[in-house]
Amino acid sequence: MRKLLMLVLAVMAIAGCSSKLAYNNLDWLVYWYIDDYIEFTDAQEQRFDQKLGVWLTWHRGDELGRYVEHLKVVKQKVNQPELTAAEIELELDRGRAHWERLRDRLSPEIAALAPDLSEEQVIYLFAELEAENAEREEEREEKFGGKTPAEQVDMRAEELSEEVEDLIGTLNDQQQAIIQATAPQLQSTYELWMEYRRNIQNEARRLFALRDQSSNFVAQLTALMTNPDVYRSAEYVALSEQNRSHFVNMIAELHGTLTDKQKRKLNKQIDDIIEDLTDLMSDT
Repeated sequence: MRKLLMLVLAVMAIAGCSSKLAYNNLDWLVYWYIDDYIEFTDAQEQRFDQKLGVWLTWHRGDELGRYVEHLKVVKQKVNQPELTAAEIELELDRGRAHWERLRDRLSPEIAALAPDLSEEQVIYLFAELEAENAEREEEREEKFGGKTPAEQVDMRAEELSEEVEDLIGTLNDQQQAIIQATAPQLQSTYELWMEYRRNIQNEARRLFALRDQSSNFVAQLTALMTNPDVYRSAEYVALSEQNRSHFVNMIAELHGTLTDKQKRKLNKQIDDIIEDLTDLMSDT
C-alpha cells in the first residue's frame, strides 16, 4: 500500500514538472499506474474515485499556489549575482516540504483503504513489488556491470552534464570542468537504496500478514508511510547527505559561471512552469 501512495504522489507531482494535459487527466493516469499492482473491485474503485476527487481538488486549490510562489523565489535567486550553497540547501528543503505535505495529506486516507484489499490482492501487490525490484537490479547490472570505477565516474559525469544542459543549454569548458571535478566525489547509494526499499516493503508485508490480529493496522500502516526515513540505514543517510553537499556545491559554483544566454534559457523554463501552474489553478 505504500507503493500505492508513491504512485499517487508521483503522478500528482506531474504538476510541478510537466504538462497541463497530464495534470488534467490525473484520474486516468493514476488508474493506469495502479493497475500494474492492484486490480480494484467495482466497490473499491468507487471508494477510491471519491478519495481521488477530493485529493485533486485539494491539490489544485491549496498546493499549486505554493509551487508558483516557490518557483518565483527560485527565479529571483537564480538571477542574483551570487547564489550560495546555503541558499540552495534552503530551496531543496522547501522542495522536500512540498512532497511531505502531499505524503502526509494522503497517507492516512490511503491506509484507510488497505483493509478492503483481499488476501489475493495483497499477495499480488507484494509479488509485483519484488518483481519490480528484480527488474531494477537487472537494469542496473546491464548499465554498470563490468564497468571499471573510472568508467562509472565518466558515465556519472555524462549524466550530470546532460541534466544541466537540459536546464541551461550547451555547457562551456569551465562548466564541464566543474562537473568533471564533482562526479568522482559522488558515491553510489544504489545498494543502500534498494535495501531501504525492501525494508519498507517487508515491514508493510508484515503489517498486512498480521492485520486480522491488530486493531491498530491502519494507524501502523499510516505511520509506515509517513515516517519512511526510519528505515534508512545510518550509512545510507550519511552517504546521501555527503552527496547532497557535493551536488549543492556544484550548483553554487556553476551559478557563478552562467552566461546571459544560459540565464535566459533557465528563466524561460521557470516561467513556462509558472504559467502552466497558474493556468491549472484557474481550470475547472
